[in-house]
Amino acid sequence: MKKSLSRKIAVAVTAAVLAAPLGMGAAPQTAEAAFSLGSIAGAVIKGAAASAQMNKELKYYNNTDEGRNAYFEAMKQKYGVNTDWALNSRADSIMETMISAIGQVDASVYDNQYQYFVNTSDDFNAFCTLGHNVSINQGLLKALDNDAEVAVVIGHELGHGQKDHPVKGAKRSLGPAIFAEAAGSAIGNVIANLWNNNGITKPQEWEADNLSFEYMTHSNYNPGATAAVWQHVIEQYGDNNSPLTARISDHPSNSARRDNYEKKLEEYSGGHVSVTKDGIVKVNNKEFCIPAATSTMSSHERAFFVQGNLAAAYHNGHNASAATVEGSTVKLGAQPILTCVAGDEDAQTLADRLNKIKDAKK
Repeated sequence: MKKSLSRKIAVAVTAAVLAAPLGMGAAPQTAEAAFSLGSIAGAVIKGAAASAQMNKELKYYNNTDEGRNAYFEAMKQKYGVNTDWALNSRADSIMETMISAIGQVDASVYDNQYQYFVNTSDDFNAFCTLGHNVSINQGLLKALDNDAEVAVVIGHELGHGQKDHPVKGAKRSLGPAIFAEAAGSAIGNVIANLWNNNGITKPQEWEADNLSFEYMTHSNYNPGATAAVWQHVIEQYGDNNSPLTARISDHPSNSARRDNYEKKLEEYSGGHVSVTKDGIVKVNNKEFCIPAATSTMSSHERAFFVQGNLAAAYHNGHNASAATVEGSTVKLGAQPILTCVAGDEDAQTLADRLNKIKDAKK
């Protein structure tokens, strides 16, 4: 094996956090032209040794305290640390809540504690990488004033961490480059793509989305935030241009993710509650309401929060009780459904309608 190759792999993961993200898909230019039968045979042997070294280094950064702490410090140097008390307090509360929620379904979350910090990037993003190291962009916290919506994004990233997607993605990205480097081509471009979890597949993205939903339903957050945040993203960035999806082309579309969560909310309600493509909240296929927009939330985005509360009510059996009004809040049993704002129908009107349709046949 080349003398320089083992050193490159040994520092690959740390180097990745210090390098700017590069585009995927650029195959080594000399690979096909340079290969002869003899060079291919030699490359296979060298590539096997390089692969073993790669696995050793990834294990160090992913599974040892020394390695993951070094990686964490490199992350902070790369992206900067936001010290704003309010933003960090929000991040602390959201992380604490989501870790507790994960612990109810996956106790392994306590075996390798997550480390996290708020960085100084204004992009709408967060990421979980090797060693259960998480960074939350200040731009995400500034763009979303609803903690439940931030929690959906964090839950997705922690889902990646729980299933070890970052290291699997790293191996997926680095594997082909190991062979190319052993044959004489450059590895640096692919190593740089470890950052921001390049190599994670669409099935892994769906798995992380679905895990986030499960975590949200074990938290005190409104599960409707799962669909609501993607409605927010669509309204701000369009269907396929989200900062959360732009770096990796095989992410699902924003609307596909929203619709997946809407379906999950409907299933969570036992099939009783849905939101139409036009943002109408239905109970047992009968129209319940079209929520008014607020200064920070569209009508359609808010509809998913109403769906989430209704889904929780049905899931937890509160539909056996009558809908009532407390102040301007409509409740179903002990579960608040929505607090009326300017533009909404009167709370009593909504409660009366809910009582008429909550037990109707679908």
